[in-house]
Order: sequence, then structure tokens, then C-alpha cells
Amino acid sequence: MLDQLARTLREGASRPALLGTTRRGAPRVLARCGDLAALAERYAAALHHAHGLRPGDTLGVAVRPGPRALAVLLAAHRLGLRSAVLDPGAGPEVLRARLALAPPALVLADSAAQAVAGWARPLARRADLALPPLRALGPVATVGPRHPWCARPLAGARAPAPAPYEGDGDAVVVFTSGTTSAPRAVVHSRASLAAGMRAVDALVRPRPGRTVLGGTTFVLVPALAAGATVALPARRPAVLQRQVDRLAPDETYLTPPQLRPLTRLTGRVWTGSAPADAALLRRAKQAGASEAWGVYALTELFPAAAVEERDKSAHDGPGDLLGHPLPGVRTRLGADGELLLTAPAARDRYLGEAPDRWVRTGDRARLDPDGRIVLAGRLKDMVLRRAENIYPGLYEPSLHLPDVELAVLVGVPAPDGDERLVALVQPRPGADPHRLRAALRAPLARMGTARPDALLLGPVPLTGRSRKPDRPAAARYCATRLADSRSAAAS
Repeated sequence: MLDQLARTLREGASRPALLGTTRRGAPRVLARCGDLAALAERYAAALHHAHGLRPGDTLGVAVRPGPRALAVLLAAHRLGLRSAVLDPGAGPEVLRARLALAPPALVLADSAAQAVAGWARPLARRADLALPPLRALGPVATVGPRHPWCARPLAGARAPAPAPYEGDGDAVVVFTSGTTSAPRAVVHSRASLAAGMRAVDALVRPRPGRTVLGGTTFVLVPALAAGATVALPARRPAVLQRQVDRLAPDETYLTPPQLRPLTRLTGRVWTGSAPADAALLRRAKQAGASEAWGVYALTELFPAAAVEERDKSAHDGPGDLLGHPLPGVRTRLGADGELLLTAPAARDRYLGEAPDRWVRTGDRARLDPDGRIVLAGRLKDMVLRRAENIYPGLYEPSLHLPDVELAVLVGVPAPDGDERLVALVQPRPGADPHRLRAALRAPLARMGTARPDALLLGPVPLTGRSRKPDRPAAARYCATRLADSRSAAAS
């Protein structure tokens, strides 16, 4: 897929490849196809000739999503390098510990990443962003504009880039919390990365000359390789809505937090990387989407399953319907009900560990008679109340009524050493709290022995770049709210 992308960029040199947006939502060209191809060529030549990188070397990458990051990925692929993505959300201790297993021969960083790792560290920590001192990881070179605090720029090279590397091997290392409490580094091979991108291409089917709105690598590469133009989503919801209005994209891939505020959509809409309930998909279609799909994906295997709103809304049993496994994805359940997956797109291994073709998702699930995956929630999110194991994922989907933005079930320690089960429901803006409480009575009653001890209306804390519900923070918030209400009642 990356080889196909390189050819497509060369053949359509004058065509816009990546679009940004103004504050008014008007598109602006960030890079044309020829620009990207030339930039990737220059980077590859510099990395090979000026910095001496060879197939199998590790390249640390701390570059914001955009043309430069994509050009770095293409250059690394051409040379057969292993790209280690230095995510500032992973935490500096994790990066240092894991990269000790694969020390970077060079770290490419833009000025923003070097600021986060240096003078702006105290400010960045407030946004839960942190990087270790980059020079402690390896030699550093700057890509993009260079400021006084930056390392030397990536050296130029007079000789052309070498011929593309044809073998297999490690392609990318991505740091993730994984399926356990210990953060891990996911290693994808060139073969698994290509298989994942082919799976996205078969699922989304981007078309030449059309516009795709999305920012992840697994969306960027197949769309650009097919000859589509990709618009990177604006960060602010109001600007993102104006961007959608102006572009009217054929395909849109956003995370649920990005999608929720939008009231006007076009074409087919895809969402994943965080829980996407049926209510969210219904709202997307009400906003104008011709189809609305929830995609189940992991860093270890992207994508794994997908379901359209119509099927998800028709599911009236317990749990969250994820849909059929995508072609090539095989499933089985562990003894504890954990969902295990394997596919050509599955990661090769975790850094420092032996290869394992089965991915342990950390999710508890069941398979219906048609082979569809029904999620019952995270194994580690289980709440133990009165000796009964309660899996929140079985019951949370029933709480997502039209006036509900988000809903989670969390365990809060009780004075007697047991846990209280609390439903924290975040209303949609403008929802009447009294009417919402009344509407929630029916789904709460249907939970039987898993019925919550308390219902609280309030904001659901989010975490990480994908803005998933932060269950530990939600539990702390609920505990504080309940303690405050007890204190008020006592006085």
C-alpha cells in the first residue's frame, strides 16, 4: 500500500493531497502530491546518505500529523527502517524503558515536540503531554521550521535516495497501554501494516478524485493511494463543522468525541478508537450521513470488525454489538470470555517479547449464532458487588438514550468494604434533567440484579488522544458526589 501510495503521488503531482482548513472552514492546500513525493525523497536520501541509516535501524519520530509526518513514514518505509512513534501521551518513563530495547539511531522531531520535551514541559504536562529529553534517546535532528531551542536540521544529501527496500521486517513501533496495566510497545511488520491498510481500503473504498475527512495513518494512506484527497480534521468543533459544511466529504472518519458535536454530515461516516453507541450512529444519520459505521479496532489489529447503525440499533440483547469480523479476521474466546483475534493485519509482537499471532484484546465478549461479536466490556472494568461479577459493557449501551451524550457504570468503594455500582450519565446539551431521569427508569429497571445503586447526572471524564471515558476518574468523581450528598443530608 505504501509503495502504491508513492506511485500515486508521483503520477498526480499537481493534485492536492492534504488539506487543512481556515477558521471559517475554507479548505487550504497543505501539500500537493508532488510536494509529498519530493519531500519523502529528500528525507530518504538524507537519512541514508547523511545520517547512515540502514534497513532494520530504529528511527524515532516525534512529528505532528501532517505532510512532514507522512513524508517521514514514506521515507522510512523506502529504507526499511523501523519507525518508533514517540507519542507524548504515552509518558516519558514508558518511552525510555521501551526504547531501551530498540535504541533509535536518530530521532526526527519538529519544533513542537522539542518544546514539549524541553522548555514547555511544565505547560505540556497540564495537557497530559510529556516526552523525555530527546537527546537521551539518541541523536536528534529537526524537521520543519527550526527555532533556537531546536536541534540541528535534518542534513541534506546530494545523492539520490537508494532503491526501495523490498524485504519484510519491523515497520513501526507504537506505544500503547495495551491489554494490561503495564504499557507495551506494539510492533507491526511491513506485512501486517500493509494488510491493515488493505483492510481499510476494502472497507471504506475511497474513490479517486473525491474527498476523505480523517487524520489517522490507516485512513490517510489508503485514501491517498486510491487517488482521493484527504482533509485533516480541525481540532475545534465549531471549525470542524464549518469544514464539513464546505467540503461535503464522501467519507468521514472521526473519533466519537469529534463526531458528537456535529449536527450536519454528508456521505458515509466511520467512527472508532473509542466506544461508539447506537445513539451516536443514529444521530450521525439524522445529521445527514448516508451510512454510519462503528469500527472496532485496536493498535494491535486495525480494523477488526464493523457494524452499520441499522444493525446496531436493531440489537436488543445485552452487550454492545460490534458486528461481523472483517475478512481475514478470526476470533475465539478465552476461558474467561476474553475476545482473542488473529488476522494478517495483527501486530507481529510486543517489543521485547516473542511473536504471538493471537491478540488478547482485554475485552470480554460472546459470539452470536451468526458469528457477530457482542462486547460485554473490559475484563479489568468488572465491578464486584455482593459477590456478583458485573461487567459494565453489558449494560451501558441501554443507557444511551437520545438525550444522553455518554454513560458509564463504575464501582465506588462502600463503607462496608463492598462496592456500590453507580451510573454516571452525561446529558446532551439542552436536555431536561427531570425528563431524562424519568426516561432512564425503564432501562435501569431492566438491568435486574445489575441495577445501579445510584444514578448521577454529570460530565464523564475523558482521557487520552482518543478521548475515551476515564473510568478511574469517573469513579473518583462519583465517590466525591456521593460523599457530598451524604454530608449535606447529615447536616
